[in-house]
Order: sequence, then C-alpha cells, then structure tokens
Amino acid sequence: MNNLTNIIEAIVFASGEAVPVKYIIEKLGCTLKEVNQSVSELKERYCGTCGIHLLTFNGKLQFATNPDYKTPVSDVLTPIKEKEFTKTILECAALIAYKQPITKPELEEIRQVSCDYAIHTLLELGMIVPCGRKDAIGKPILYATTDNFLKRFKLNSIDELPDYDELMAQLAELNNSLLSEDEEDANYLYRRDEYVEEDGGSEKKPSADPEPQKPSVTEDGFELPDFISDDDDVIKID
Repeated sequence: MNNLTNIIEAIVFASGEAVPVKYIIEKLGCTLKEVNQSVSELKERYCGTCGIHLLTFNGKLQFATNPDYKTPVSDVLTPIKEKEFTKTILECAALIAYKQPITKPELEEIRQVSCDYAIHTLLELGMIVPCGRKDAIGKPILYATTDNFLKRFKLNSIDELPDYDELMAQLAELNNSLLSEDEEDANYLYRRDEYVEEDGGSEKKPSADPEPQKPSVTEDGFELPDFISDDDDVIKID
C-alpha cells in the first residue's frame, strides 16, 4: 500500500468515529480518485476473515469489528448496554427508511398500533433523528434515518436501499435469528402484493385480492406488513 493509504488507515483507526472523505481530501490536499484508490486497497486488506472491516457510508469511512466474531467479542468485552429489538421496532425502522421524513402519527396510521416505544428505542440507538416538523395540526415531529442506520445495514447511502423484502432479509441476517427454534415457520418475512397501474389514472390497486390476513394498503399504496402478530419474538443487537 502507498503512503496515502497508510495515512488514511491511521486517521480512520485513531478517530474511532466515522471520518468524512471530504475532510481527508481537504486536509491532505489529495484528490477523490486518490482517496478512492486507497479505500479500495484498505478494503482488500480488511475483508474476509479479518477481525476488522472498513465501512464506507454516506461519504464517510470507519473501522468496525467483523460481525462473524460478534459473539466472542461480546463475551470478552461485555457490552455496556444490550438492546432488544422486537419485530415491531424493526418494522418501524424499515418504514421510516422508505417513507422518510415521516411523523409518528403517520407511522401509527400505517401500522394501526402505537409506535412510542419503537421510536424511543430507535432514537436511543441513533438510528433515526428528528428532522423538522410537519406543517399540519399539532406540528408533529418528522423523523429520518441516520448514518447509524446505514452502518447497520451496510449501505453507502440511502439511495442503495434495497427492495423492502430484501431489507427485511438483511434484518434477519443481521440479528442471526428471528423466531425460536420450536416455531414451525422460521421466516417471518412478509410478502408484498404486486401492484398494477390502472388505465386513466395513477392510483395503484392490488393486482389480486389480498388473503384474509391483517395487511392493508393505505391510500398512497404503502402496504401494512403482516409479519407482526405480537411482540413475543425478540432480536438482540449489541
């Protein structure tokens, strides 16, 4: 690796936090192309079974432990705090990501249940942040996702947000297990109805009658997930 690569490696390591690429370019007087080349070299070095991986998200760089070693690292270091994610919280995180900026009442209208605890937990984890107030009665707070959300789902930017079902699959993979082993169905991911445009208008309608389950579709065409029947299933995220 060249000298710039070593310097960037040292900067990111010493920071302990996410380092904006633009700051590196500004302070070191290098080009974006040179930084990208160094980042590529570092990613080749910190990959696979290596204990440390280099994360890139939102134009920032940060070192993080390899998730494959989460258990032994957790056993030795004893996390300062351990968060429990119910499926309700995971669903709220996904809804905010796709509908942001969005208010709590809007979330609750989609889910038809209270989102107080979910929003409180996501705020504590730094995965969402207030981003203003909606010009409506009561001036409700608008919420949007943060860099922590991108890091948890290994996204460079919100533009890389996958299909909704893909995101749910990443949530399940990230947390190892969603349902207890004694449950018949080990996959809680729900399916989305396919929508087709009707002639003469932009309103979207389901292509087929939905099954007689809990999901419903709001006026703007966003489907209410059906994988939540209760909050018994708990996912732990360190």
